[in-house]
Amino acid sequence: MKITLKRSVIGRPEYQVKTVQALGLRKIGDSREVSDSPAIRGMVNTVKHLLEVQE
Repeated sequence: MKITLKRSVIGRPEYQVKTVQALGLRKIGDSREVSDSPAIRGMVNTVKHLLEVQE
């Protein structure tokens, strides 16, 4: 699964900032290939409004 950070984390709650960092994303436009596990799905669902997800 490929995730891309599309919106800024500035002004977001601390838990959302930490979740984005834990997914390995730092700047807008950063992408990562991550495994499709229940833990990763939960993290993605927490910040889905900031990300673009491709299966």
